[in-house]
Amino acid sequence: MNINKTQDGNRTILTLSGRLDTTTAPKLQEALFPELEEAKYVKLDFAGITYVSSAGLRVLLVGEKTAKAKDVKMVLVNVSQEIMEIFEMTGFTEMLSIE
Repeated sequence: MNINKTQDGNRTILTLSGRLDTTTAPKLQEALFPELEEAKYVKLDFAGITYVSSAGLRVLLVGEKTAKAKDVKMVLVNVSQEIMEIFEMTGFTEMLSIE
């Protein structure tokens, strides 16, 4: 998985591509959690994500809980239909902010 970071003041965009699985979930965690400490708005661009495993879902869930605790808005954008189906089946559409 590749992660490209763009920053504009206290807003961060992480553009993701590839697979979010057991191997790559720690990479997302390493990129995301420092941003949740610094930024007030974090956008995860999922346009290039082709697969999400349970390990990836865990990072997103912990990220969302951390964001709420720190009063940070975390939003997922450009989620493909295939990934959206995974979020719907697991109930993550109720837990995550998806635009």
